[in-house]
Amino acid sequence: MEGQNYLGIYLSKRTATVVCLGLHGRVKKVEGCFTVSAQQQQGLEWAEITGQIAKECAARKWKFSEVRVALDCSMFMQHNIHSNFNDTKQIKATIRFDTEEALAADVDNIAIAFKITSSDENGSLLTVFTIEKQILSEIIVSLQSNKLDAVTIEPDVNCLSRFIEQNIPISEEAHPFFGMLSMDRGYFIVPVFSDSQKYTIFRTFLVGSNQNRNQLLTREIPLTTALIEADSPVNCLKVFDSTSPLNPLELSEKLCMEVEVIDIAACGDVEPRETEDCDDMVAFSIAYGAGLAHTDRKQVVNFREDFLPYLGKKKRMQKILKIASCITVVVFIVLGLYFQLRLFQKNKPRKLLIDKFNSQYSAVMFGKAPPQKKNPVGKLSRELNRIRDIKSGKLAATGQESVSAKMTLILSAFNKCASNTKLSIDRVSITSKSINITGDTSSRKNTLKLFDEIKKSGLEIVGNRIDSKGGRDVFAITVATKQ
Repeated sequence: MEGQNYLGIYLSKRTATVVCLGLHGRVKKVEGCFTVSAQQQQGLEWAEITGQIAKECAARKWKFSEVRVALDCSMFMQHNIHSNFNDTKQIKATIRFDTEEALAADVDNIAIAFKITSSDENGSLLTVFTIEKQILSEIIVSLQSNKLDAVTIEPDVNCLSRFIEQNIPISEEAHPFFGMLSMDRGYFIVPVFSDSQKYTIFRTFLVGSNQNRNQLLTREIPLTTALIEADSPVNCLKVFDSTSPLNPLELSEKLCMEVEVIDIAACGDVEPRETEDCDDMVAFSIAYGAGLAHTDRKQVVNFREDFLPYLGKKKRMQKILKIASCITVVVFIVLGLYFQLRLFQKNKPRKLLIDKFNSQYSAVMFGKAPPQKKNPVGKLSRELNRIRDIKSGKLAATGQESVSAKMTLILSAFNKCASNTKLSIDRVSITSKSINITGDTSSRKNTLKLFDEIKKSGLEIVGNRIDSKGGRDVFAITVATKQ
């Protein structure tokens, strides 16, 4: 990520070197570095060292997005192991079995990280690093307790190799051998080109405080180069010693190759004042390389992939999702209350009108409440029409049609079909509830036409008797108002 700071920590059993590295695009800048040491008895140094790191970072007001850790070579072991596979996923699935077979020991309590050195049709050669899970667990817990949870925990030599690869330019003709000597550690890093493949050979070893560094390099470098199978032999040595300047001329004569002393501060583009609090420049390089881990596009040799994987990003995402969920719930509650208030305000005049209508409806309808499932306005309209019919004489006060209204409807039906049906009425008797009519027509068909006209006028034939007599169709019917 651009424009952020990353903390690189090189952690040994009793000391730690810390580098705050700022990355702005491709521009790397060291914000500062320091070294801390443990003073307590063995077994308590992790908590003390990580606590000192946290306090020092807070005192310097460093803000960083990630922590990357490199472990000193005394805490892990390095092995060369062959795998029958070339695919990384297959190697990960079988690396524990291959390591257990090569070591002839139980690896249940061991955390494993590996780097593919080379591959061919017969499989892959791996550089495997192993560390006890108990040690790794103590380190991770100590870092987490001081809010320094590490994204990756790598071997120191791998971080040093990354620093060299990204900060020390190498010409196409050069096939260098890098020798880096700290106060008590030695690191050989050799980039190798063989069969169109590029890989790196690592070697770490302890260095005595009184040991002659020139003699050590003169003895160890030929032994290491003899094991290298490369298309082109090593032709130059790039070396650095944290304790005292080396003699490049003497080394060049004894090794028969070009020797160059590396200026680590210049390679890292670091001002001398920025490394004043750092005791060892090789340790600085390792911490610097650890801070660059997220830029490494190759396989990162990470012990945490095998034991206690880093969950910081997942936890941050879960925290963000929880906060977002709470905010969403609050927003929906506020919106619900807001729209509920708006709805109440909109419904208030409507409720007042409904209450007013209900009271007026009850007054008009003699105390009856408006119907819930029917249209009360329609009910009022029908009642108004009924009152008008009563006033006009069409209905009696009881609601039934008046005698004159019934008679008018009957005569209207007779007039519509009298000429066509040869209608002859013998008798009409009227009561308050019904009308009895007897008569005859010229045929049964005409009698039925008469019945249809009576029904169309709004009356109902509730009883009838039909007969034929003297060539005429005789009928007797009872007519009433439709219910």
